[in-house]
Amino acid sequence: MTTTAPAPHRVSGFPAPGEVPADLPDLLGRLARRNPDVTAVLDTTPDGVTHPISRGELWRRVRALAEELRERGLGPGDAVAVWMPNWSDALVWQAAVAARGAHVVGVNTRYGVEEAAHVLERARPRLVALAQGFHGLDLHERLQTAVARSGVTPEVAVVTGPSGPAPDPAAADVGAGAWAPRRDDGPEPARSDPGALAVAFTTSGSTGLPKLAAHTGAAVLAHAVADAAVLGLGEGDVVLGALPLSGVFGYNAVMAGLAAGASVLLEPTFDADRVLDHVEAHRVTHLASGDDLVLRLHDAWASRERDLSSWRWWGVADFQGRSHELAAWLGREFGTRVAGVYGSSEVFALTATWPADEPAPACWAGGGRVVHPDIAVRVADPDTDAVLPAGQEGELQFRGPNVVDAYLGAEVPDAWTADGWFRSGDLGVLVDEGAFVYVCRRGDALRLRGFLVDPAEIERRLAAHPDVATAKVVGVPDVDGATRAVGFVVGTAGAAPSGDDLVAWCNEALAAFKVPAAVHVVDAMPTTSGTNGTKIKAAELRRWALERS
Repeated sequence: MTTTAPAPHRVSGFPAPGEVPADLPDLLGRLARRNPDVTAVLDTTPDGVTHPISRGELWRRVRALAEELRERGLGPGDAVAVWMPNWSDALVWQAAVAARGAHVVGVNTRYGVEEAAHVLERARPRLVALAQGFHGLDLHERLQTAVARSGVTPEVAVVTGPSGPAPDPAAADVGAGAWAPRRDDGPEPARSDPGALAVAFTTSGSTGLPKLAAHTGAAVLAHAVADAAVLGLGEGDVVLGALPLSGVFGYNAVMAGLAAGASVLLEPTFDADRVLDHVEAHRVTHLASGDDLVLRLHDAWASRERDLSSWRWWGVADFQGRSHELAAWLGREFGTRVAGVYGSSEVFALTATWPADEPAPACWAGGGRVVHPDIAVRVADPDTDAVLPAGQEGELQFRGPNVVDAYLGAEVPDAWTADGWFRSGDLGVLVDEGAFVYVCRRGDALRLRGFLVDPAEIERRLAAHPDVATAKVVGVPDVDGATRAVGFVVGTAGAAPSGDDLVAWCNEALAAFKVPAAVHVVDAMPTTSGTNGTKIKAAELRRWALERS
């Protein structure tokens, strides 16, 4: 079953029809007609060489695939799982599938059998567009096992990417047939229904397996146009697409670039040195990512400096507690504007960011001002949904065109309040109308001696110690049932910080109730690599904390 959002979440007033393309294919068609020779996408080949794809070439490929999908009977309401890396093919499939009134479900190339089977069960795709010969991965074997577990048997379309080998459809068949897309031309596709679902993203899956949050084509376009305006994107700019397009963070940033007529540089695998070379060579201007990705870029730059002066804007999500020091580095070395962002699979990434007149370091915090006035945000009591005034902490709730339009294959009736607002599950504080500061996930907040504490505040203090590279704080029950904070840190190279010394370090600057009961020094953090970046596994750290108590 697919759960659809209640009607009250949709608010009118996004840019008028003449200002926004009619559908996703129309966006690429307009760009091609405006100037077909401008580079739309820079593909990265397996040997690390970038290959420019013009607007005209991208549009020709969309037309060809849309026509082939029509011939094969793909139509409104059908789902297509796109299991491939950041290739221009992924964008072609997104637009061509939308032209048929169908929707794409992005599948991360890191997904294993269990996650792939879950996507098959929930989305029930008629077709899987499968990368063949990518990075030594046997995605076909994973798909075959997932098909056996799920009982869902899709057709397979084989895609080999830029400069890839000749496709072998016969080897990819999982029971319903396999084929390789043609590379000829096709007619202009008929206009699709912009109110139809166009794309679905897997949620974080913090409890159990992820949900599939789906959005319409109209929502994707309106959000892309709004993001492009707020980020100051325009023709001649270059957006770095280093995060998977199967995730909302990477997807929304690239869509904003396309909506602005900018070029997008796609990286199918992440090698920090190679990416830095590309940033320098192609004069990348914009990146949205977690601090984990830029931390790797920083370390590579420290080993061999490159000219990154073109880099104007970094929209940052703080996954590793390193965003402030990285923001200071970028500002000092290159004059890069760094702004915290906010988003999720359900409300799109880049739903909010801080405007240019917000000073540092306040602008480095998660949250910001919503990117369009038709996106409404409020803060409510997480237990009663009672609306709270500005300055009080509660759950962030949203209403507007950015909010999830449907959950595929599952009922999620408690996702919306009785009056039609989406419950984000995130805690935040409203600054004024349309602007807020993100605090943390509701489940991550610590109740210490009666006070609600954001663990990031303690983490920032630990990370400020010269011997600490990464810090994470979790809460575990004490012997009396109360919560106690426990810190984990990874030391800098060659350093050997003491847990007791780090507790004393926190005591020098933090209120007594915020000082962790213990700090443990570990060789490495337990992490999980998702579509939006690498995150530290708090649940695993809580288990470690209990074992060491």
